Amino acid sequence: MAGLTNDIEQFLLSLLEDCSDGSLEIGRNELAQKFDCAPSQINYVLMTRFTPYNGYYIESRRGGAGYIRIVRLSREPHSLVQRILEDPGLDQLTTDKCKHILTALEDQGIISREAMWLMRLATDDRALRGLENNERKMTRARILKNMLLAYVK
Repeated sequence: MAGLTNDIEQFLLSLLEDCSDGSLEIGRNELAQKFDCAPSQINYVLMTRFTPYNGYYIESRRGGAGYIRIVRLSREPHSLVQRILEDPGLDQLTTDKCKHILTALEDQGIISREAMWLMRLATDDRALRGLENNERKMTRARILKNMLLAYVK
């Protein structure tokens, strides 16, 4: 399945490259037919590969005339970090979500590979052992936000 997911992602990225305004609109069902997969596979690609942390915003409408609109967000480092810092959903953060955010920041050249690894180690479950699960998630979110604040200053 990873091959199909990568193929769909690469196809969408190539279409986005051809869009002068950084916005792509495409039918979910048409895309599923092209790749001979279920529309839920398209949803999976959108939810995991085209996230705000990766620099994208998704609009979607379901139904017969449904569509997917992928909008490339500003690639300015401070703008993306600011969105992360202001995200109300980030008062609790799992290890996997934290890794995903840090990897996306490193992939986009906003933080160095070394900084990404240091931040991952500082927010890892081993570093936060001794805390209850919810407390660990809240502490991880605060640590990540503080490190990102220090990084962009």
